[in-house]
Amino acid sequence: MAAGQADGVIEIRELTRLDELQEAVRLQKEIWGFSDADMLPLRLFVVATKIGGNVLGAFDREHMVGFSIAIPGIKPGGRLYWHSNMMGVTAAYRNRGLGRALKLRQRECALRQGIDLIEWTFDPLELKNAYFNIERLGVIVRRYVLNQYGYTSSPLHGGLPTDRCVAEWHLTSTRVEKILAGEQDRPTPTRRISVPREISALRSQDPLRAREIQSSVSRQFLQAFDGGLAVTGFELTEHGGDYLLSPWPS
Repeated sequence: MAAGQADGVIEIRELTRLDELQEAVRLQKEIWGFSDADMLPLRLFVVATKIGGNVLGAFDREHMVGFSIAIPGIKPGGRLYWHSNMMGVTAAYRNRGLGRALKLRQRECALRQGIDLIEWTFDPLELKNAYFNIERLGVIVRRYVLNQYGYTSSPLHGGLPTDRCVAEWHLTSTRVEKILAGEQDRPTPTRRISVPREISALRSQDPLRAREIQSSVSRQFLQAFDGGLAVTGFELTEHGGDYLLSPWPS
């Protein structure tokens, strides 16, 4: 699969060679600025390719500019799924549709293996990422985890707890198929959770205020999910972003 780019064509392919897997490991530091202790090790990438998972690389000619890794999981009751543990694109190649191309290829690979659910976590304070996941891919969110990964060395996390939404990507659902076809599928929302646009700057400029906002958002999500609501839409606004929640069958 290839993704069209302004300066050429990006090839997306499954990774199996050790040198390519090692390059995906290295990209973690370039993209997130992790210390060695926080990086996923090469051994995990290798294992993912051996036990029914998936590692993808995005290449501009022979230069890797993005990657994703998914590992197999099992739900209570025996349902198999993939956990998409990490996906990243280098700074020079962002905002060109490459992230979506990686996810669509990941979806193809999952369906080929009989997997119809992929889950991953994302930071609810990252508004562009939230919009991408919900409005461009069609995920729903019904779970919120406090400080999922502990405190990390990445400057992108700003020293905050790693609170995360859990994205559920039901690959063959009508909702996902409609959204991937460019149609909207958004139930009438009964609640909104708003995140201010300035949260990105506050992480470094005023971490105490950033933590206050994060705590408020966390409380709202946990309360909404306890009440049987799910995130089914997202709107970027002049002041930030609004998560749109509505009832969803359990």
